[in-house]
Amino acid sequence: MPKVDLYNMKGEVVGDIQLCDNVFGAEVNNEVLHAVVVNQLANKRQGTQSTKTKSEVRGGGRKPWRQKGTGRARQGSIRSAQWIKGGIVLGPKPRSYRYTMPKKVKRIAMKSALTSKVSGNEIFVLDALTLEAIKTKSMVGVLSNLKVDSSALIVIDSKNENIVKSARNIPGIKTAYVNTLNVFDILKYDKFIITKDAVEKVEEVYA
Repeated sequence: MPKVDLYNMKGEVVGDIQLCDNVFGAEVNNEVLHAVVVNQLANKRQGTQSTKTKSEVRGGGRKPWRQKGTGRARQGSIRSAQWIKGGIVLGPKPRSYRYTMPKKVKRIAMKSALTSKVSGNEIFVLDALTLEAIKTKSMVGVLSNLKVDSSALIVIDSKNENIVKSARNIPGIKTAYVNTLNVFDILKYDKFIITKDAVEKVEEVYA
């Protein structure tokens, strides 16, 4: 079972914690990770882009010149695709890019992502994370104590406005609850900061 240091908010090591081998020590499956990340990004797409076809472009109701005898190529409308300001052929239309993936695949990807943070020494487990008030300076202090100078994802076990609002103005820092944790965010941020209580909940869900 992987064992990592347990930190307090001052950045001091106050012990260690055994992580569940089935969740934080699983085999990293890069193919599944890639597939799930692509799925998440596809599901985020709005799909609202749109172009006008020949029938939707304003104008072009009259045939520009007679069919024969002019020496020019026959034309039916000045809004055909080959004309400037004409309609677009096979252009994008509003659509949904959403598709689903099996739950089993998502679980494998989540375990792979969590394991990659442990194996890369990019995880910080805190014995507790509490702030008495909404204060960005306090959260900056905690990150500084942990020597986190890059992007980081902070995972907490339950709703806590003091933590969320104290971190939201810090560039490169994002907070998440256990039930909103996703593979893309885990991989996107350099450091993974999680409370001891949140670890227990993650293991409860994915073990």
